[in-house]
Amino acid sequence: MAGTTLRIASRRSQLAMVQTHWVRDELTRAHPDLEISIEAMATQGDKILDVALAKIGDKGLFTKELEAQMLVDRADIAVHSLKDLPTNLPDGLMLGCITEREDPADALVLHERHRGCSLETLPEGSVVGTSSLRRLAQLRHHFPHFQFKDVRGNVITRLEKLDSGDYDCLILAAAGLGRLGLGHRIDALIDPSISLHAVGQGALGIECRHGDSAVLEQIKVLEHLPTARRCLAERAFLRQLEGGCQVPIGVNSRFEGEELVLTGMVASLDGLRLIRDEARGPQQDPEAVGTSLAQLLRSQGAGEILEEIFAEVRPEA
Repeated sequence: MAGTTLRIASRRSQLAMVQTHWVRDELTRAHPDLEISIEAMATQGDKILDVALAKIGDKGLFTKELEAQMLVDRADIAVHSLKDLPTNLPDGLMLGCITEREDPADALVLHERHRGCSLETLPEGSVVGTSSLRRLAQLRHHFPHFQFKDVRGNVITRLEKLDSGDYDCLILAAAGLGRLGLGHRIDALIDPSISLHAVGQGALGIECRHGDSAVLEQIKVLEHLPTARRCLAERAFLRQLEGGCQVPIGVNSRFEGEELVLTGMVASLDGLRLIRDEARGPQQDPEAVGTSLAQLLRSQGAGEILEEIFAEVRPEA
C-alpha cells in the first residue's frame, strides 16, 4: 500500500533512468518524508535489438513488464516516455499524471562529414537512420532520394553507429537528447511541415493503479495541465485510428486563445500517400478534438492506408 513509501518501476535504459530519477527528485522535493525506491528492468523492446520494432509487435513493447509489477503490487507507479505508452491500458491501471513537455520536435543529427548541411542539402543517396515508421514515411514523402536504414539500441549506441560512419544522419527526439545532456549533438530541429512528431513525444506519463487515491495524491504535483490537454487530444486521435506507437501517425498540437488546435497525419510506408489535416475545439475538451480529427482523416482515406500497413508489418503468428 502507498503511504510513506513509493515504489517506482522503470526501464533500465540510460534515458529511462534519467527520467525516473527526475520524477523521484521532484516527488522528494514535494514530499520530503516520502521514501522512494526504484526497480529498473529490461522490457521486450529493450531486449530484441536485431528486429525492426514494427515486426515485433506494437502494443506495450516498452511497458508490459513495468505494468506487471504494478498489477502484482510490487510497484506503485511506472514512469514512461508517454510516446511509448499505448492508448488502451490494461484493466486495473490508469494514466495518473502527465508531466510538462520538453520540445516534442524531431531532431537532425549529422555525421561530421556533413556538418552544416540540412535535410534539404544532404547529398542524394544519403543514408538516414531511424527506427520509426512515422519518421520513415514522412521523410520518404519529402526526400525520396535518400536511403533509409533501421537503427536500434539506446541513444548512445545509435550515436556511436552514426559516428562510426554507418549513417550519414540520424533522426532522433530532441527531448531525449536534451534530457541526456546531448543537446549539442542536434544540428537542426525538423520543421513540423516535414515531420509531425509522435503522440505524446517529449512528455512523461506516470501510470498507476485505478483507485489508488494515496498515490494519485502524491503524483498530482507533477501534472502539467497544458501538456496534459495537448497529449490527451493526441492520444484520443491515435486511439480512434487504432494505431500503436509503430505506425506512421504524426501530430502537432498548439493553443490559439481558448482553442486547442491539433494537426494530424497518416502516411503509407512508402511515403507516396500522406493525408494531413487539422481540427480545433475548446481546450477543456481535448479528447473531442482528437476524436474529431481522427474522423476527418478517416473520411479522407486514412483507414485504408492503416489497414494496408497493419497487414504488411503485423508479426507472423
